[in-house]
Amino acid sequence: MPDILSPELLHQLFHTYGLWVLFFVVMGESMGIPMPGETALVSASLYAGATHNIDLVHVIAIASAGAIIGDNIGYLIGHTIGLKLLTKYGRYIRLDEGRLKVGQYMFLKHGGKIVFFGRFVAFLRAFAAVLAGANRMAWPHFLLMNAAGGICWATLFGCGAYFFGERITAVAGPVGAILLIGALVAVIAGYLFFRHHEKELELRARAALPGPL
Repeated sequence: MPDILSPELLHQLFHTYGLWVLFFVVMGESMGIPMPGETALVSASLYAGATHNIDLVHVIAIASAGAIIGDNIGYLIGHTIGLKLLTKYGRYIRLDEGRLKVGQYMFLKHGGKIVFFGRFVAFLRAFAAVLAGANRMAWPHFLLMNAAGGICWATLFGCGAYFFGERITAVAGPVGAILLIGALVAVIAGYLFFRHHEKELELRARAALPGPL
């Protein structure tokens, strides 16, 4: 995210508007809007630790609420619009009905892990909920894993910044980069596996999810 929402500016916004800033930044990112949710959480926790004007429990609760609500809006967008767009235009990016079925099947089998651990990876944090909705992940399961991931993420980074101060920023960046690299490696490995087992996966998907998309 560009410097228009730098940590320094976020500190000023917290001082002026309180935790509403944190809520809307985290919620926006969770909906799929490119916003610095993790930076906002760390900045709010640093501000709480340095000034004691806001309580850490409130920071964690507000960040968790923003993550959960934003992800559910993202899920709704994916569920109502995402699949329709993929069905209509997917053929232009080589996503035919069989491959869309495989996507739904993979979320049926592994959607919980994608939603939970996606909260800790920058790219997936913004798009996991939309993908879950588009791939028809069951909403109760999504809600459970989404809430667990959001609360764990807010607690881990909130407490880390509050108790360890600026040192957490030196850790959060490299850890986020490592997780992103790990996610990219997993995507590449998954793509290679899919290409090698595409027909088998498609048969499994059609057996597990009979009928139209």
